Amino acid sequence: MAVLERGGNAFDAAAAAGFVLQVVEPHFNGLGGDVPIVAYTAETDRVQVVCGQGPMPQAATIEHFTSLGLRQIPGSGLLPAVVPGAFGTWMRLLAEHGTLPLADVLEHAIGYAENGFPLLAGTADTIELLAPLFATEWKESGRTYLPHGRPPKAGQRFRNPALANTYKRLLREATTASGHREAQLAAAEKAFYQGFVAEAIDAFVPGHELLDSTGRRHRGLLTGQDLADWRATVESSVRLQYGEYTVHKPGAWSQSPVFLQQLALLDGFDLAGMGLDSAEYLHTVTECAKLAFADREAWYGDPEHSDVPLDILLSAPYSEARRALIEEKAAETLRPGSPGDRTPVIPELLSDEAPADGDYWMGQIHNGLPTIVKATAARNDTCTVVVADRLGNMVAAVPSGGWLKSSPVIPGLGFSLGTRGQTMTLQEGHPNSLAPGRRPRTTLSPSLVLKEGKPVLAFGTPGGDRQDQWTLEFFLAVADFGLDLQSATETLAFHTDHFSASFTPHESRPKVLTVERNCAPEVVEELVRRGHEVELVDEYSLGKVCAVGIDHDKDVLMAAASPRGRQTYAMCR
Repeated sequence: MAVLERGGNAFDAAAAAGFVLQVVEPHFNGLGGDVPIVAYTAETDRVQVVCGQGPMPQAATIEHFTSLGLRQIPGSGLLPAVVPGAFGTWMRLLAEHGTLPLADVLEHAIGYAENGFPLLAGTADTIELLAPLFATEWKESGRTYLPHGRPPKAGQRFRNPALANTYKRLLREATTASGHREAQLAAAEKAFYQGFVAEAIDAFVPGHELLDSTGRRHRGLLTGQDLADWRATVESSVRLQYGEYTVHKPGAWSQSPVFLQQLALLDGFDLAGMGLDSAEYLHTVTECAKLAFADREAWYGDPEHSDVPLDILLSAPYSEARRALIEEKAAETLRPGSPGDRTPVIPELLSDEAPADGDYWMGQIHNGLPTIVKATAARNDTCTVVVADRLGNMVAAVPSGGWLKSSPVIPGLGFSLGTRGQTMTLQEGHPNSLAPGRRPRTTLSPSLVLKEGKPVLAFGTPGGDRQDQWTLEFFLAVADFGLDLQSATETLAFHTDHFSASFTPHESRPKVLTVERNCAPEVVEELVRRGHEVELVDEYSLGKVCAVGIDHDKDVLMAAASPRGRQTYAMCR
């Protein structure tokens, strides 16, 4: 908000917030992570996607991993590290659409990293849980997150001077390069991907064997050359018309089109006639999710390396045929489709079990995406930033990766690398098979919606595989039931894990339908009768949807934040 009030636009503000989140929520994202962005620019009247998902290293081959005796890519450590895409993506967004100097954008992140901030309880819990690992194995993480050799307490003023110095050096190399704003952004990007950051990563990752989720020590594959060869790309969005709304999403290098596939299936049902949160509504939405995510499992991957039949998957004839599979009873099996009469391939689930050594921290690392709050089914592993401004610009970004819990801190830099490589399969012949330079299929999924050609809504949530279920429920509450944005964030949340999780160890729970406990008892009873294995979790515990909107008729900006997690905020002026 300070950036907007200083005169910056939505893109300046989103980038500033994104960098601050790297500092204050290091258990959810980091400078070494990734971020997909969907942006509407009023000046050009266009929606574009900036792809911040870095690819696998050039040395990453299926043969290399199998030669190590692995059947899946570890969920932590150095082996699953990809090119860190977040910094280059924010630089590309600022270069294409921003207005402020880089110093103004980085000012807030530098201040919090250098001067400190009150540590979130979730961060403190994560550090305390992993303190034995940090002290004995990931020692640079220990130097960063164990001040005076002890885990910090929630609310304690916490500093990350190494990260502050990284930001400041990036800024220093930018400002000494040229006084021109675009040249400064390019110089900062070069310092990261070809300069001191790339050099530090190159010196550490391939040269050190560190413990990971397999219970063994492995060297990483990421090199400085991998960073130098990459740049964030700007591409067209994938879109679908749903009623009077046009929904824009990133491409099939993410799971994002699964949101659109669900809409295409649901477009043949009278959801409003069913009633919001009725048994018929929950059943129909869930069964459509099962079909759409089955297609994700079979067909999604980096379209630069794979032939992803997205046009067919989103077409009306294909959706109509798939819709006919939905019955009164819950589906028990995973049923991918055959677009263009092609044969679907679902990767076989293979497990690499870590030794049962009894250490609690080892058990947590073995989860691949360790959860902080075990009392809920939600995976709080990501952030979301959505901004609309007075000029009519709108942007949605979902930063993630580079968590402190999944990869060791790079010496001297103050941040960890992302481990998104774990989402790929070691089986040949799949669109998401591991290959050098291929982008792993990310779960990160921002959304931006137009109505009559004008931007009206942008939203996102943390939540891994469940993002495109929780945000779908939010959007349906707005589009089909006419709820205002805040009310839509507070509706009943639910999800299915019928398909394999993207993250190691890729578990699934067929037929299980997780629903918040405030669901009506008669609805639960009917869902059980239909064959769902209903799992009730705490009220207001699934997802953290945040959204911005523009009411063009009233000339009003709007913002909304889910009450879940007590950590999502809406600001509007």
